[in-house]
Parts: sequence; C-alpha cells; structure tokens
Amino acid sequence: MPKIEEDMYSRVRKTFIIPLILVLAGFSAFALDTPLAKIADDSALRTSVKDSWLLESPGRVLDLPRVLHNLSGGGRVELRAEAAQDEFLIIFARELISAGGGTEGFPGWAQGSWIITRRRDTGTISRVRVFLRSDPNVYVQFRPLSADKCQMDAVLYDAFAVRSLPLPVTLDRICTMPLPEVLNLAGDKFPRRYYEPNPADYRDKRQFIARVRERLPQLQFADDGAIDQNGRYVYINGGEEQRGQPGLNCSGFAKWLIDGILRPVTGERLTIPPLKEPFGQRGSASTDIWEASHDPFFGLDWIRNLASRAGTTLRSPAFGSLDEIEVRSEPFSQLTLRSRNLTITYSYPGFLANAGYGVEGLIPLLYTLAVDEPNRFYLAAVNNEGGEPVTNANPRGQPRMRKFFHVVAFIPYFDEQGAFRVAVFESAEETSIIAFRNRYPAVERRDDDGELRLYPNGHYISLVRVPVETVFDP
Repeated sequence: MPKIEEDMYSRVRKTFIIPLILVLAGFSAFALDTPLAKIADDSALRTSVKDSWLLESPGRVLDLPRVLHNLSGGGRVELRAEAAQDEFLIIFARELISAGGGTEGFPGWAQGSWIITRRRDTGTISRVRVFLRSDPNVYVQFRPLSADKCQMDAVLYDAFAVRSLPLPVTLDRICTMPLPEVLNLAGDKFPRRYYEPNPADYRDKRQFIARVRERLPQLQFADDGAIDQNGRYVYINGGEEQRGQPGLNCSGFAKWLIDGILRPVTGERLTIPPLKEPFGQRGSASTDIWEASHDPFFGLDWIRNLASRAGTTLRSPAFGSLDEIEVRSEPFSQLTLRSRNLTITYSYPGFLANAGYGVEGLIPLLYTLAVDEPNRFYLAAVNNEGGEPVTNANPRGQPRMRKFFHVVAFIPYFDEQGAFRVAVFESAEETSIIAFRNRYPAVERRDDDGELRLYPNGHYISLVRVPVETVFDP
C-alpha cells in the first residue's frame, strides 16, 4: 500500500494555480521565460516585509490588503495573503506578461513567484514554494527538517526529481535569500536542465506536428485497417483489401506516421508482415502457449518493429536495437497521485520489463523526455493484466496475462513561448494528453478496515523512441 502523505496545498490548489487540464490544454501565450540566473531578484522585498507578513500574527496578516511592488531589476510583484482551513498563504506573485506585451495578471505561478505557507494556529512557516517557470506544475519547494536545516523538493508535474534533499539553512532563512543562492545550496543535485528548456530546440518537432495535422483530414478510422507497401488500404490480420470506407486503426495509424518519415528517404512504405514479428524478449513460458490464440504482444511487437526500422533507416543499424529504442529510465522515483477525494505520494516503480511504466507517471515522464531528447517522439503500447485462469470450475475462463491492446503516438515539446505541450495522435486523429490520461484514473476503494484509499489503476505503457524528421509524406 502506498504511503499516504497529505499535500498541504491540495485543499487550496485552485486558489493560486490553474488545474493541470488547463495547462496542457493550452492557456494564453505568455512571454518567454528567462534563464534562472536572470530572474529579477526580489529578496530585498521579502526581507523588507518579513516582520509585517512573515512574522506577524495570522489574523493581522490575513487582514492586510494586496500591495503592488515594483522590483528594481524590472517587473512587478503583487503581495497578498489567502486563507485555507489550517494554513494561510503569503503569495509574492510575479506579473505574467503575454507574448504581445500585455499583462495577464498575477496568477501566483508566473516565473519567479514565491508562496510561503504558514500555520493558522501557530503562525509557523511550514512550506515555501518557488515557481522557476511560468508553469504551475514545475517548481521547487522547501520544508522544515530540523532546528538548523530544511529540505528541498524539485517537482515536475507531480513527480519528484529531487525529494527531501537536506539543506544547511533554516526554512525561515530560505524565505529571505536570493533565489540563486537558494538553488546553489543544492549544488549539482538540483536538476537545473528541467527548469531551463530552450524553445528553439523544438522547432523541428513543431514542424513535424504541423505536417501531421495537415494530413489528418484525409484519414478515417477502420478496425484492423492499415496501408500496405503498395498504398492499398488492407486488413492487418489477413492482408486482404478493405471493403467499404477505408481507414486505419491505432496500429495502422502508427505505421502511417512512420511511413511518413521513411518514404521521403527510401521511396517506399513498410511491408506489414515483418511488423507483426516478435521483437526482443517479452512474455514467458506461461504466455507462449497463448500467443497464437490471443496475440497478447501484438501492440508491443508492432511499435518495436516500427521504431527499429525508423532508427535503422534514419540513423544507423545501432539505433534500431532494443537497447536504443526502448525507454527504460526516468529521473524520478516518487509521484503524487490525486483523485477527487484523496492525494497520496508514493514510490513510483519506474520501468518494469514486459510492461513499461505505470500510466500515472506518463506526463512527468514525457516532460523529462522532452528536455532530455528534444529530437525524438514516442510510440506507445498500452497494456494491462486481465483474464481469469482456466480451471475445472471455469473451463471458459481467459488466461491471466498482460495484453498490449492499444497503440498511440506522443510528441512532447515546448512551444515558441516555452510552454510544455504534448501532441497525441491515435486511431487516425489527434486527441489530447488529458483525454488519454483520464481514461485510466486512479482507483478509490475501501480496504478491509473500511478506510478509503487511493491506488494506481494497473494500466502500463511501453514507450519506444523515434527520430523526428521535418519532411513528412506518407
């Protein structure tokens, strides 16, 4: 059972940040963020209001009006207090500037904003959160540890790239330090690269996405549908030409994407039968007997073969190996999982052989992959374990095994203003990362003791990487 840890911000989350669904769906384009070292310093402001806002009694602070401050290094800060049930927030909200130069207000999560949480009963500072990008899901936070130390978390879309890193200063001292000094306390353990992506690195990805979108109106969905090497719409299972309105299913659409980047190079589309061949190690002796009747690894073999052909053709044979194409690592080991009623922070297992990643960690995984691999996109095979064992009492039961049942393409990137986006293509159309993620929500259920608990839902996703090309002609 994952350890339950209360998020102090969960009850007041909507008061100072916008929900994840709005972030990834897209909000007003803001001006480009600056490198961390160039964020205008507001430590003098925080120091000047320490007595009246950080040390004063909770009741008096909550009665204070909002105050607008101009920083000497440029930019404006709105200082305000907001109440929660057991805590209250002191918000040093930077002004969010739109791409056109206008103001988007002071949302509390614009780059350089600080949120200091104090307890309402004692007034003690319990947490400090600093937004290093204009993204409410990307920040660092500090919590008390001992009389002379605090601890640091680096959070990326509810995943902890750093968790409970001890720092040799008190939480009170953090509140008045310049931001560069605060980050320097963590040294090389602070993953700075995830907070300073360069939008120019994603120009090719943005062009690729645009070209795919231009072609989508030509497509329709058809069960078991694909386009063969001769350009015919056929059925994947038997290879015969489609009847009626032709189209593509999720697997055929993934092939269409890979054909689109390979055909300009080779002049040919891929043939279908080799894409169904087993690729690499998967399954076990207990699943071998079911391959002919249930084909549980079809989706996994399909994306591996597609990615291998792409890597081999566009780069070199070495780029077609399973070790090269399969995503197997992640820079975080803990994850916060949320539902309508509960929030837990638990140890995320990361990559599991023959399964991939728990779908709960997909968005932060794509965020880190976007930073680490700006010239790759990803084919994915969704899977879960199902079925009931065949027994004398249940002779028609299904074998208990993992089955890869859906294929999808993810293209994580940063737009021209530096906002994180994920283009999602599946089954001959573009959907969204939120729509995909919402298909597999966390599960609330009561244990034997009657307590309501929150669990991952058991779906996994295997990812393979594909080079990005700007020429696209399927």
